[in-house]
Amino acid sequence: MLSRLATALVPAFGPLTVTTDPAAELAPGSIIAANHTSLADPAIVLAALDRLGLRPAVLATAGLWRVPLLGAALVREGHIPVRRGTARAGEALDGAARALAAGRSVLIYGEGGLPHRRDSGEAPPERFRSGLARLAAATGAPVLPLGQAGARRLSSGSAAKQVAGLATGPLRRPGFHVHLGAPVRAADPAVLHAAVTAAWQVAAGVPAAA
Repeated sequence: MLSRLATALVPAFGPLTVTTDPAAELAPGSIIAANHTSLADPAIVLAALDRLGLRPAVLATAGLWRVPLLGAALVREGHIPVRRGTARAGEALDGAARALAAGRSVLIYGEGGLPHRRDSGEAPPERFRSGLARLAAATGAPVLPLGQAGARRLSSGSAAKQVAGLATGPLRRPGFHVHLGAPVRAADPAVLHAAVTAAWQVAAGVPAAA
């Protein structure tokens, strides 16, 4: 439901470009690691992955499960709540490992949260938390680095600016670009961060460092 809904709604706010590395392999049981920049980017990422034939289980903040209707959809589709700062925080990685073992892809945001910026500009992914590397180490699953750009032009800044951005999005029609990189088999946080950064550079049109 959520992937289909994202696929239907995102084009109303702006054009979505989806590209893949020639070596990208959309194998079942892969970890998809994305950069997180905006409250809008999960919908953009899900729409892009749906276009590629992927409907992953998503690790997302547990508060979303308390939202009427949305919470029921998250449970029904097997998405995974993340209860940060609680004794149950580790359950998210256990749930992700079970989904991967069952052959389902899992979407995780390496940064674990949104950047503390109010501007709408693009910037490289911030420092990753340990969850992505721990999941890769525990499961041996390949990591597909995903970079997305453009979401902050739709929604960023204060709550009022985010609402205004969404309201005016269909008129402004900012462009969105999602790029899926080649799989990485590593559990090194630096290697994983570099791979997602490289995918983001493609999506954002930023030249790679020499």
